[in-house]
Amino acid sequence: MKKKILFVACLLFGLMFINAGLNKFFNYMPVPEDMPEQATTMFNAMMQIGWLMPLLAVGEIAGGLLFIIPKTRALAAVMLVPIMAGILCSHFYLGEGFVIPFVMTAVLAWVIVENREKYLPMIK
Repeated sequence: MKKKILFVACLLFGLMFINAGLNKFFNYMPVPEDMPEQATTMFNAMMQIGWLMPLLAVGEIAGGLLFIIPKTRALAAVMLVPIMAGILCSHFYLGEGFVIPFVMTAVLAWVIVENREKYLPMIK
């Protein structure tokens, strides 16, 4: 039962990252009109750096795809930690919704704990 719950959580987590990455390329989700000025300023600054959004999008798509596959989940978790840290920092800075980033961080932490034996050679 635990493996099934973990798979569903990882599937949803991966799909959220794939969706976010694809949206950076195709802009199919509308930007909220009531976005705070700080958020608009931050996203405009990120858009001014021409290579940042495509790099982030490729990382999100690749990480999301790898996160869904159980064999590559440990690698995906390592790839997505810096992206998830950026998501958490931006949500704290902007004071926006915290529930989804916290749940996603919990899923990421769960995967890291479940795969801790795979990370031990990196720190020895």
